[in-house]
Amino acid sequence: MIDKTFIEMMASIGEFDPLNTRVPATKIEVTVSLVVLYLQAVGTKEWREFGRTEVIDNTRSPDFVRKFVLDFFFEEKQNLRFDVYNVDSRSCNISKHDFLGQTFCTLGEIIGSTGGRLEKTLSGIPGKKCGVIIFTAEELSNCRDIATMQLCANKLDKKDFFGKSDPFLVFYRSNEDGTFTICHKTEVIKNTLNPVWQPFTIPVRALCNGDYDRTVKVDVYDWDRDGSHDFIGEFTTSYRELSRGQNQFNVYEVRHDMGVVCCFLPRKEQTYHPSLYYIVNVCNPSQPTSLHYMSPYQMNAYAMALKAVGEIIQDYDSDKLFPAYGFGAKLPPDGKISHAFPLGGEDESPNCVGIEGVLEAYFQSLRTVQLYGPTNFAPVINKVANCAAEITDGSQYFVLLMITDGVISDMVQTKEAVVNAASLPLSIIIVGVGPAEFDAMEELDGDEVRVSSRGRLAERDIVQFVPFRDYIDRSGNQVLSMARLAKDVLAEIPDQLLSFMKSRGIEPRPALSTSPLPELHRHI
Repeated sequence: MIDKTFIEMMASIGEFDPLNTRVPATKIEVTVSLVVLYLQAVGTKEWREFGRTEVIDNTRSPDFVRKFVLDFFFEEKQNLRFDVYNVDSRSCNISKHDFLGQTFCTLGEIIGSTGGRLEKTLSGIPGKKCGVIIFTAEELSNCRDIATMQLCANKLDKKDFFGKSDPFLVFYRSNEDGTFTICHKTEVIKNTLNPVWQPFTIPVRALCNGDYDRTVKVDVYDWDRDGSHDFIGEFTTSYRELSRGQNQFNVYEVRHDMGVVCCFLPRKEQTYHPSLYYIVNVCNPSQPTSLHYMSPYQMNAYAMALKAVGEIIQDYDSDKLFPAYGFGAKLPPDGKISHAFPLGGEDESPNCVGIEGVLEAYFQSLRTVQLYGPTNFAPVINKVANCAAEITDGSQYFVLLMITDGVISDMVQTKEAVVNAASLPLSIIIVGVGPAEFDAMEELDGDEVRVSSRGRLAERDIVQFVPFRDYIDRSGNQVLSMARLAKDVLAEIPDQLLSFMKSRGIEPRPALSTSPLPELHRHI
């Protein structure tokens, strides 16, 4: 599953001063900022440089224009590292510059955050507060238009005591949450109130992400050497409005100033031509021969599957609380057989904090319950389906991860449960571990033939089954094994999610800060 996503950033070095209004009375501290993005390779864990922002002078709160465009794979954990530097020279060797701090996150964290906006604290220098860095991400539209425009202004305000003004323009794209993000800066024209800027070319999706009616804000500034640029005024427009002025001037009155800015679009070029609308709740081992064996040296197959899938999907769950159930065990104190019990115990809530909490509950249950057949799936599927049935407005989507080492014993009941669940906001991932023959499981994975029960076909294909043994790396590299497993089992989730939303006529919602993306809930 591939989506083109761009990441944009603003950073605050040291104390946060978003308006950059502090100017020391006696000494100006010059900070020349640069951010370097590194991607981590899955197998080797090696960090590789992906790209660098432009260098911004004389500010401790830089807002970068250059964006990083990344391929987003929902089914993979894409680790990112951002290093911030104070640039001391023109050298391309990053070691020649002063390190200001760094932060780590995943691409999924940024995309899954409320409004696609994530704030991270910079660290890496002992005993020093390094500041914060803010990321925003947005899926690139299919728009491949390129706009070429030229602007000029007349009778701008005089801001310099000696001389006139040194004007430049800053373009901002409006975001879906009502905020604005910088997308272009013009050059500075020195000592004039009637500047004529050079023509420039910009992709329309950078200007408005392909939405011709989205607001574009343009600020006019007077450049100052110390970075404390004087605000002259602003105006707003849209790409549609700009396009109407093709081959003629559009004139905009600059608010807070008596001047005007004229924009001329000589042409619009079509020169070069990505599904993430909704997104989780996922619902005796002492012997080395047991698949549940808790080795002090490596994870068992159950733990590997939990960690592989969970670490990716948790990025899309805001509260990081994951209901975790066991099935097929005798429970203390009376040995009652259960096929849907909270891993933390019958009297405990099924919710676990993060994937580490799920693993902890799993290991704890191995010490307290007695594993016992048969392998019945229907009770757990029905339990999670009941939760999903309560929220069908598209605000939440459920993913049930089931891990089993046995052949299913209640196939008739399970097929009925799957057919019923297919009309709900729910996907089911089944991972088979161990040497058992899982041929019957393929019947539940409706890639070829849709699951049916009592003459009813499942409304959607919601089940993905894989045997874990097919993903084990021959060299024993558990990281590679887990990455391969996660990639395959999660690959169908976005399409399954979209198929539900489309079948209910649910439109994508704006990523407002008060109305986040539909949340993926995972049950394990």
